[in-house]
Amino acid sequence: MKNYKSKIKNTLITEEEIKEKIKQAGEFINSIYDGNPILLTGILNGSFMFMADLCRNVTVPCEVGFMKASSYYNGTVSAGNVSITLDLAQDISRYHVVIAEDIIDTGRTLKEVTEILRKRNPLSLHVITLLDKPSRRVVDFKADMSLFTIPDKFVIGYGLDCGEYYRNLPYIAEYKE
Repeated sequence: MKNYKSKIKNTLITEEEIKEKIKQAGEFINSIYDGNPILLTGILNGSFMFMADLCRNVTVPCEVGFMKASSYYNGTVSAGNVSITLDLAQDISRYHVVIAEDIIDTGRTLKEVTEILRKRNPLSLHVITLLDKPSRRVVDFKADMSLFTIPDKFVIGYGLDCGEYYRNLPYIAEYKE
């Protein structure tokens, strides 16, 4: 990609800030479940870095699972339609489920995913998001824990992309169109 670095406007959240908040999120999960096993569920593709680091900070017994849900389709604005293209393999009725999400923007994706999972009767269901952008919310949805609240800017890095690029950045930056 030509001019890859020129699209990075400014750093909003540093790698160090992310690490510290993820440590706190791990402590939060450990305190809630107090030794009870969980199914840590990542929403692909954006949550993979967050989920990996979160998993390393969890001390309760932990299995992992993945779902893939999307509403962006290579753009910078949500298309408004949520598509589930990969589902969990586990019967979640035997699990305490913790969803690790990269960002809550409009809320549509997480609302749809949590409605699907609640119908499967998990022992409990919690949502932890790396980023929360409440000014863009179009549905009523709130995570159990949000690590960072950000303004209405399109962000990249630490798993978040624009057209599949920039996921590898170890920090969160604003994308310059």
